[in-house]
Amino acid sequence: MTTKIIDLSKPIQYNAGDPWFMRVKIKHKAHKKSHWLIRLALNLPFRLFPKNWTGWADDSIKNMGLHATTHIDAPWHYGPVVEGKPAKTIDQIPLEWCYGDGIVIDCTHKEDFVAITVDDLKKDLDKNGITIQEGNIVLIRTDRDKMMGTPDFVEKGTGMSKEATEWLIDQGVKVMGIDQWGWDLPLKYMARKARELNDPEYFWEGHRVGIEKEYLHIEQLTNLAALPPSGFKISVFPLKIVGGSAAPARVVAIMNP
Repeated sequence: MTTKIIDLSKPIQYNAGDPWFMRVKIKHKAHKKSHWLIRLALNLPFRLFPKNWTGWADDSIKNMGLHATTHIDAPWHYGPVVEGKPAKTIDQIPLEWCYGDGIVIDCTHKEDFVAITVDDLKKDLDKNGITIQEGNIVLIRTDRDKMMGTPDFVEKGTGMSKEATEWLIDQGVKVMGIDQWGWDLPLKYMARKARELNDPEYFWEGHRVGIEKEYLHIEQLTNLAALPPSGFKISVFPLKIVGGSAAPARVVAIMNP
């Protein structure tokens, strides 16, 4: 049997249903366009072009924020200081953190706008007989990836509570991820709820754990339903963007026979 690779990454493409700040624009440049570039910029006459070749294809990406697709957030995203030290940007993340044994915790039972608790995590782990080990990469399955490309993807969803995030870190987890738009409850909901509760500590509480305890999380994962609860490796290497608060990543699960 051969090793099986399961892609957990969102395709990078234009989605009309995405909010305006997430609409990726990719410009594809045809082979024939480079034909003229090669002739004019490199001064290569047509008679010296290789036979049966029109030129190279090229592409450019416009309007793609670092948080617009499947990505891993750096501690710098949460705040400038973590654990009393300067927060790491994405290019400073130890790559050893980004590869390890994976665990999927099923939280598909959670309703929209209801935060995931420590009890939710423990119940699913106990059901599957799993004990988290230091260095595990924990993925939270909500199945909200089904809403990708629609307005509901940003507007709806569950989210990790402060306590649940802290608990995972305390088990030795440095990298965790979720298959919905963000790690927390939806942004507009949190802002409205913070006003209703008159609570300055409510907004973005899961992310802000990263100011006190150093950790990373992956957002906008997909296809977690294809994974077992454990018994696989996760690779989540971010692009090396100097000074970046995050970076797109090709996240895959590696299933060895």
